[in-house]
Amino acid sequence: MAEQKATNITSVKHNVTRSKRAETLGVDVKFRGCTLWFTGLSGAGKTTLSFALEAELCSRGIPCYGLDGDNMRTGLNKNLGFSPEDRAENIRRVGEVAHLFADGGIVALASFISPFRADRQLVRAIHEKSGLKFLEVYVATPLEVCESRDPKGLYKRARAGQIKGFTGIDGVYEAPENPDIVVGASGESVAQNVKKLIKFLEEQEVLPSSDSDVQELFVDEDKLEAVTAEAAALPKLNIDKLTMQWLQVLAEGWASPLTGFMREKEFLQCLHFGTLKVGDTVTNQSVAIVCPATTEEKDAMSGKGDITLVYEGKDVAILRAPEFFDARKEERCSRQFGICHPDHPYMAQVLAYGDWLVGGDLEVLAPIKWNDGLDKYRLTPNQLRAEFKKLGADAVYAFQLRNPVHNGHALLMQDTRRRLMEEKGLSNPVLLLHPLGGWTKPDDVPLPVRMEQHQCVLAERVLPPESTVVAIFPSPMLYAGPTEVQWHAKARLNAGANYYIVGRDPAGMKHPVNPDDNLYHADHGREVLQMAPGLGDLEIIPFRVAAYNTKKGAMDFFDPTKAEDFLFISGSKMRKLARDQEDPPSGFMCPSGWKVVSGYYSSLQQK
Repeated sequence: MAEQKATNITSVKHNVTRSKRAETLGVDVKFRGCTLWFTGLSGAGKTTLSFALEAELCSRGIPCYGLDGDNMRTGLNKNLGFSPEDRAENIRRVGEVAHLFADGGIVALASFISPFRADRQLVRAIHEKSGLKFLEVYVATPLEVCESRDPKGLYKRARAGQIKGFTGIDGVYEAPENPDIVVGASGESVAQNVKKLIKFLEEQEVLPSSDSDVQELFVDEDKLEAVTAEAAALPKLNIDKLTMQWLQVLAEGWASPLTGFMREKEFLQCLHFGTLKVGDTVTNQSVAIVCPATTEEKDAMSGKGDITLVYEGKDVAILRAPEFFDARKEERCSRQFGICHPDHPYMAQVLAYGDWLVGGDLEVLAPIKWNDGLDKYRLTPNQLRAEFKKLGADAVYAFQLRNPVHNGHALLMQDTRRRLMEEKGLSNPVLLLHPLGGWTKPDDVPLPVRMEQHQCVLAERVLPPESTVVAIFPSPMLYAGPTEVQWHAKARLNAGANYYIVGRDPAGMKHPVNPDDNLYHADHGREVLQMAPGLGDLEIIPFRVAAYNTKKGAMDFFDPTKAEDFLFISGSKMRKLARDQEDPPSGFMCPSGWKVVSGYYSSLQQK
């Protein structure tokens, strides 16, 4: 241990708390600072693994920094050699640096051979004295594998006697006796080891858990009879279909950790910050999920206790400890949509509702069924997580859509799977093809038609059915652009998605006053989503522009240097072709899928 030479010094405590540092770093208010210490032989892959983990943590919004042995020896430790004394001092200095990073709320990733147990134990003691986690990661790649790699030619030189005291050859390496985690002993890939470390960090509560079930709001079976009887005797508030769809969203856990329709404080957090703070965690919640009420309903029920929500004459839920508050309709629209205008289809409904909102915790009496032949596709977040596990998915990438799938969409999804396997080292990424199934404006393609078309896409193997899950997302559509796309992403995160594909002008529409203009900038949804708070665990995959390549006779990624070769077929153009019973260019959409779409528009013409 280094001798204390300085005298007349006093340790000074910081005024800034660790939770405040965490909040300032922008993740949430939970302090996550710690050190992962990667130890192992030269060539074991310590730095490769720690830098891969660094990239994964950064993609999740977790502040982190990789400390590498060679990098440290070109700066802070440039005056140290490889004698036992210098090696000990090298590790002590690095340990102190890692301790400062961790104390600042950063996950320090230190990759050093650090051959002596006593040196590693010293660094552990430095951290634990300050109440910081020190997690020893033993990269247990066997010596023969390390020597076969020999990326710097050091083993060859050591075997030739050109380097003396080389660790693992004629220099000792004291392997950890009780490491916190062991990786690399059986030749696992970097991606496999990163996944193992992510799971480990979740168990250590350094990262929020991604495996815990989403909280559903359904009444437990053993309490159902009593709660149903209670609901029958309570004051009743009738809700419409749109509110019933939002109730389903809440009940199934898509908006977790929301436990019911928003109360006023939650409503204000949503409007002003686009987030909810629950305990130590800040989660994204960009759209208001609220229950409307009229003045007459408010006057009749306010202060009277719990309320039963009724849809089409049937009791569906109890709203506990209800709170009535001003709907602030104009402000809500202006903040959520950037405009307040009755010709916008969703705003028209908001403005037509009563002047009050009522929030409270929900106890939902039964799973919501629409009995339209599509309920089998309405999988809850927990059911989807179970399905992904059953398929052996090592990652899930989600694609949200409210239109038929054409081959440009398919090209993007195929390319995403390829990139996840080649660039991330994944072996079985599963696609969640997740059409929106709640309310949409009248001129959108109806859900039953879209679902039939999606099945054609799988049947013709445009997308591989063995690694694709088609399910319905029960949310209504708001057409709120960059604000809404955050909601779409957050809901898929709750369903177990790791990656989210976002396209141009997501959730957009034409301006209600100036129909020649888009209401939202086509690129802002993608850009906002990559900056959105509370979505750090979801990696965003920007949409690559695809168009019909007339030279190839197929959909292709757009090449601006060959713009004359490409034909853009917009949604409106596609609908016109279908209405006119004209076929699109060959390769635009799978034939059976196009037959479904054109058949729908043909039926409209006949009507």
